[in-house]
Amino acid sequence: MSPVRRGETLPIYNRIAVLRAEHRMSRAALAEAVNVNPQTIGALERGNHYPSLDLALRICEVFGLPVEAVFSRTEFTPLSAELYPREKGKLP
Repeated sequence: MSPVRRGETLPIYNRIAVLRAEHRMSRAALAEAVNVNPQTIGALERGNHYPSLDLALRICEVFGLPVEAVFSRTEFTPLSAELYPREKGKLP
């Protein structure tokens, strides 16, 4: 077992559900592509399970993205906020 403590102190966030939606990919299709059970993909998306390094790299390969675009230690901001930042106090 790894000496790193998981959970609230060191969470791993991911964008798997968003990426699946963008690629119109089901959990089952992603699971088949990375050779895991579809329930594993659901558990990853909910944050109930953290991927091994191997699994994380396989998922990133499916989407053609680097690890830091899919997984993070800090929560991801919505992609819309990254693409269209608003100035404080101003509505669109």
